[in-house]
Amino acid sequence: MIVVLALVNLFSYGQAIKFVHLSDTHVGSSTGADDLRKTVNDINLDSSIQFVVISGDITEFGSDIEIQLAKQILDSLNKPWYIVPGNHDSNWSESGANTFKKVFGNETFFFKAGKYVFLGTHCGPNMRMGPGQIPRENIVWLDSTLKTITDSTPIIFVNHYPQDSSLNNWYEVIDRLKQKNIQLILCGHGHANKKLNFEGIPAVMGRSNLRAKQEVGGYNIVTIDNKKVEYSERIPGVITKSVWASLTLQKLEPNTISIYPRPGYEVNKLFPTVLEKWNYQDKSDIGSGTVASDQLVFTTNTNGEVVALQKKDGKLKWKYQTAGKIYSIPALSENIIVTGSSDDYIYALSASKGKLLWKVKAEKAVIAHPVIFRNIIYIGSSDGHFRALDLKTGKLVWDFANVRGFVVTRPLIYNERIYFGCWNNDFYCLDLSTGNLVWKWNNESGNRMFSPAACFPVATNNRVFIVAPDRYMSAFDAITGNVIWRKQVPDIRVRESMGLSADSAVIFVKTMEGNVYGISTSADTMQPVWKSEVSLGYEICPTAITEMNNIVFVPTQSGVLVALERLSGRLLWRHKTSNGLITDLRPLENNQILVTTMDGKVSLLKY
Repeated sequence: MIVVLALVNLFSYGQAIKFVHLSDTHVGSSTGADDLRKTVNDINLDSSIQFVVISGDITEFGSDIEIQLAKQILDSLNKPWYIVPGNHDSNWSESGANTFKKVFGNETFFFKAGKYVFLGTHCGPNMRMGPGQIPRENIVWLDSTLKTITDSTPIIFVNHYPQDSSLNNWYEVIDRLKQKNIQLILCGHGHANKKLNFEGIPAVMGRSNLRAKQEVGGYNIVTIDNKKVEYSERIPGVITKSVWASLTLQKLEPNTISIYPRPGYEVNKLFPTVLEKWNYQDKSDIGSGTVASDQLVFTTNTNGEVVALQKKDGKLKWKYQTAGKIYSIPALSENIIVTGSSDDYIYALSASKGKLLWKVKAEKAVIAHPVIFRNIIYIGSSDGHFRALDLKTGKLVWDFANVRGFVVTRPLIYNERIYFGCWNNDFYCLDLSTGNLVWKWNNESGNRMFSPAACFPVATNNRVFIVAPDRYMSAFDAITGNVIWRKQVPDIRVRESMGLSADSAVIFVKTMEGNVYGISTSADTMQPVWKSEVSLGYEICPTAITEMNNIVFVPTQSGVLVALERLSGRLLWRHKTSNGLITDLRPLENNQILVTTMDGKVSLLKY
């Protein structure tokens, strides 16, 4: 196996290139591993194939076991291969999207075959459901890599996603590639063979390697000769079908590069009273959020850093480096900042200076969000444990070691109990002082992706409420765990985004159609109190909805923050800070709110 970080010339200039485009192997699904083994054996029998490019969704659920199994199978290839992850490898990753990079050596590639340079990047979404997004650190990598490539060198770009609006930041990549000699884009994700075109750049989507309803899976053999690309589908051990796609490669002429639409910020002109006091742009993704003291704002990033910014102007105060990506929203108490890291540690730092006070090791990544209550830290992890730690010392107070899946949520503390879900369809209630299990509920789904894992639970009137990707909203008796009501409404397709009103009378929910509802907390069923006039379009942003001073703040997947009037849902204003997924909202005093977006931006708004 070869993972290339530097430019390697595999084949001489002008020589015909023959390689495999393999995609969407989904190891961990019912036939994924077997289909991949058959494909690998088939490729090994063809000595004319020079290398293999694999365009994402290597696994079904991004688990460590699935990634390691995929690597084991791919290591059987007898020729070089180059791989990037897809959304299935990162969105449900128990390692915080760390294991892929550890096992495969990287999440990008860069090599030369003949006269062509092949570039591949990750696509996200990482740990937060939403549109795809090429990670900020991959954009930084792409910038530095493109500087080493001459303007005349033809480039073939590989990503799991199509380079269109299914990626929040497709234009950042397209615009960079157009400054060079981009000639072809390869992708997967759609599980079908298709000829595509992205802003004048020829592109090909390759089929999934899965067999689906057939007896065996399949892949594509690609030949590039004399500026001509031909795709032929191969059924392992059966047949190589005739050419289904033929494209001519050439440099885009300046007069053929039209001006294509880009995300705009015109919405901000409609609400000029909302102002950005400051913006901070990180070089990595921010898949977490913020917490603030009187003087500082704290966040974390996927470079593994805890970052402190000055509250008055957003200037950097200090950074602390961990050894793994961080998706944990930090918590603050007693001048101590607490966060988890995918390097398997829980950290406590001095809030004023960023100095390490203590760290506690878990057995796997810690990608959940901590809650601090009465100087005790409560936090889940990916090792099947949910822990309570002393804030000042890190000493273990109790450890519940029977979580069947990994935890990514912020737990709810309510009436001396703590509640949280996990990515194995379970929802737990533990005794706050002992960690003993009080009750556990399972949604009885055979699909882990329907777990009540990403929502932040809320509670009132002895009821605990959750929403989940199965489109159900559920209300439990907080003491017994008995289901009071559980409802799936076709016209109200809730997913993971919810929040509780300040007066505890209403739960705010956001639907996949982009509607916002206020749901009664006291009714005997899922009873809307109001439906907002606002329409957000297709919406899968999982970030919690919050309220302050009778204003409801609704996050979106496109970087637009929407403010609604609490009693009616009437639109007050909208403001766009980025085109990335909003990952956290933190209302502050004096009509201010902190907004973080997945593309590494922190903004302080004044409204």
